[in-house]
Amino acid sequence: MSAEARDLQDEHQKYVEDLGGFTRTHSCGELDVSHIGLEVNLAGWIQFRRDHGGLIFVDLRDRAGLTQVVFSPEEAEEEHRRAGILRAEYVVALRGLVRARPEGMSNPSLPTGAIEVLVREWKLLNTSKTPPFPIEDRIDPGENLRLQYRYLDLRRPRMAANLVLRHRVAQSVRRYLDEAGFLEIETPFLTRSTPEGARDFLVPSRVNRGNFYALPQSPQIFKQLLMVSGLERYFQIVRCFRDEDLRADRQPEFTQIDIEMSFADEEQVMRLAEGMVARVLKDVRGLDAALPLPRMSHAQAMADYGSDKPDTRFGLLLKDVTDIVRASSFRLFSAAPLVKALRVPGGEGLSRKEIDDFTEFVKIYGAGGLAWIKLRGAAGSDEEWQSPIAKFLSADEKSALRDRLELQSGDIAFFQAGEPGMVNAALGNLRIKLAEHLGLIDKNALNLLWVTDFPLFEYDGEENRYVACHHPFTSPAPGSDPGQPGETLARAYDMVLNGTELGGGSIRNHRAARQREMFDALGFSREAAEEQFGFLMQALEMGAPPHGGIAFGLDRLVMLLAGADSIRDVIAFPKTQKATCLLTGAPAGVEGGQLLELGLKLREAREEVRERPAETGVNKPA
Repeated sequence: MSAEARDLQDEHQKYVEDLGGFTRTHSCGELDVSHIGLEVNLAGWIQFRRDHGGLIFVDLRDRAGLTQVVFSPEEAEEEHRRAGILRAEYVVALRGLVRARPEGMSNPSLPTGAIEVLVREWKLLNTSKTPPFPIEDRIDPGENLRLQYRYLDLRRPRMAANLVLRHRVAQSVRRYLDEAGFLEIETPFLTRSTPEGARDFLVPSRVNRGNFYALPQSPQIFKQLLMVSGLERYFQIVRCFRDEDLRADRQPEFTQIDIEMSFADEEQVMRLAEGMVARVLKDVRGLDAALPLPRMSHAQAMADYGSDKPDTRFGLLLKDVTDIVRASSFRLFSAAPLVKALRVPGGEGLSRKEIDDFTEFVKIYGAGGLAWIKLRGAAGSDEEWQSPIAKFLSADEKSALRDRLELQSGDIAFFQAGEPGMVNAALGNLRIKLAEHLGLIDKNALNLLWVTDFPLFEYDGEENRYVACHHPFTSPAPGSDPGQPGETLARAYDMVLNGTELGGGSIRNHRAARQREMFDALGFSREAAEEQFGFLMQALEMGAPPHGGIAFGLDRLVMLLAGADSIRDVIAFPKTQKATCLLTGAPAGVEGGQLLELGLKLREAREEVRERPAETGVNKPA
């Protein structure tokens, strides 16, 4: 801010007044031709000021929108003279007459564009320094600057609309669950640390030195205890905390719509949950969701989409061709445990540079490269297989690939070979990359579905053991044996929207003996299980009813409904990808006296701190 501008602001401060009994009668977004002739009181921020000689026009902004106000010397000479001091982001209150804009001066893109307010009296409530960026949607000042001045960023119409949408979603959820007989119950933020996959945020205790609370990664255990308590139907829109690496849809603190119900099976939980999402879509977007939602098994999702959260807005399905190329002279194919292919209809137009870019892309997911084939000409003697690997394929293998992939002249097929996890991750993400590149995704579509029949366990090659696929409190499918972890399915379910997991849940182990079997299968010693979960096991022995639930990511849901690229755009005060708050400077050091009170001493930065490994591999407390 220049010295001249600072002096001008200081000069204008002498005109600042209190509200002095002023009462706002309307917002800046609601006036229209039905209000013509009405005297109104408005208050807000100056968006723009235009001095047209005899008249001064100001766009006045509040959370609801913009209204054009006019200062005229004929209507109020002194008020017009004083209006010369107004600058962007000054805060004012005014009284005036609603009138139609002159012919040809309407603004059809603005809800209030057919009217203006002729000012009769106004007050300056506060001045403002020149903002570091214009308070406009069409300006992108960069995320770091936006987060540093978040209170200014939230004045922008798009950002304010996102938080209004978030509020409406939350209220829709509350109304729906209240009507369904659920109680909103708060659970503790200060609890004990238990192994739940991500690192806990720890809080040292001053009263009990040397001991720590943990901020909850989810209310999982507490909501199960509420079912044991006989409260039957619980929900909470709750903050959760995980000390993990961040990305566009992940924050160290986030919000869940947490639901648990007694005497319920999968069908009841899923019907309730999809009804809730349908209500939200209707309330906030006016959309009708077709219920019941389609369902897809985890096995089918992985086979066809390479992902347990499939985006079904477009095709490009994956095909397993391992059996066709098992005897191929191309060793990469013949030696691989899994070979899958992705056909792109009409994709022969992809350039070599584009193919090279896709090859680099799949390396993110552990792939060593990307094989491809372009097919030209009709089947038979006229067809041409253009590819560096075509010479390794026999005529029978080509014929079988053509049939399996339904290849046509002008198509391209991409191949990936190796361990199943890598193959599915590489081709599953390439599928989405190709759809975006080729414009195959309907951005207006909202494709909802359930993914069911998850494995109860998944094998962790690094730790050389099985870990829980959802969490260790999930019940195995009827007839399953947790002692056979590689063959056991879970009573678990995820709701997916456009390739993003909205929520996940399961039916829980309500019998202590079955829960012990789960801990045994996960490698917990009886002593470790008792130390960490003894209070839960004791509760399960006290007449625990069958129960299950689900948790939705509120931030993700609002992000998708708002069409935002990041959940940071739908959270009032988010952290950066380095988990810092640019507005407040958190995290920050504390006074030495505070550390002494807690009995803590900081290590030198150069000292190596060994991380505690997670013990269960839980990846989705829900």
